[in-house]
Amino acid sequence: MVEASKSKRTYLPAASYDVFLPFYDLIAKLLGADLARRTLLDQALLRPGDHVLDIGCGTGTFVSLLKQRYPTVEVIGLDPDPKALARAKRRAEQAALSVRFDQGFADTLEYPAATFDAIFSSFMFHHLEGEVREKTLREVRRVLKPGAVFYLLDFDVSPSGLGHGPFSLIHSSKRLRDNSEGRILSLMDQAGLSDPKKIAVRPLLFGFGHAGYYRASAPNG
Repeated sequence: MVEASKSKRTYLPAASYDVFLPFYDLIAKLLGADLARRTLLDQALLRPGDHVLDIGCGTGTFVSLLKQRYPTVEVIGLDPDPKALARAKRRAEQAALSVRFDQGFADTLEYPAATFDAIFSSFMFHHLEGEVREKTLREVRRVLKPGAVFYLLDFDVSPSGLGHGPFSLIHSSKRLRDNSEGRILSLMDQAGLSDPKKIAVRPLLFGFGHAGYYRASAPNG
């Protein structure tokens, strides 16, 4: 049962509108999001038994990739959208993957402090408004184990990228503009994450903008 506080909160669906959800995975794949997520996973060094969280897991593409590559890692996918989670669960079940899915919000993570060895976010951060972004990163820091790493992938709209292109058709231009390198790194720093840095920029397919990769860690001690 969904708690009353959760059911009353609003959120931006994966494709911005529920009507687009059945086509979200296909569109994301055609635009290069799946390839970008594989590159994100390439940057992580996970060990057997690690506990990993994917915030804003949507329809479960990334958590499925992660579990296939690291079958002994304990994976949780978190998302506020029950329709997206239902698709994610079906995807994992069809691939015989053991993944736990929780319904919840990134800025109020219902996990104890220092729970996770790694946290990922892919193409979700731009969905959040300013205040929620700050709260989310503070929560990420809280539930990461000391020294554990947060990996962030999202549309790149900094000078090193070419803007958000066709994504402005389904995503708020204001939120995409707030996805600049300087803004993201500043928020990570303000949240108390250590050594925040942008580690790569990669073009999406067919010239449809760029993806930016970021990394920061929880302080040791």
